[in-house]
Amino acid sequence: MKSIRKFMKNNKGATAIEYGLIAALIAVAAITAMSNLGTKLTNTFSKVANNM
Repeated sequence: MKSIRKFMKNNKGATAIEYGLIAALIAVAAITAMSNLGTKLTNTFSKVANNM
């Protein structure tokens, strides 16, 4: 019975999984933002090059 109680109190695995999910979400958001920024920069440099 003690081992079951000890197992139920152990939250280290759940916390690690939560941190992993948060890190993955931040990574996806960062990749999306950088991709959009890269596209905008490409368009801006193309316009500058064409106007020169």
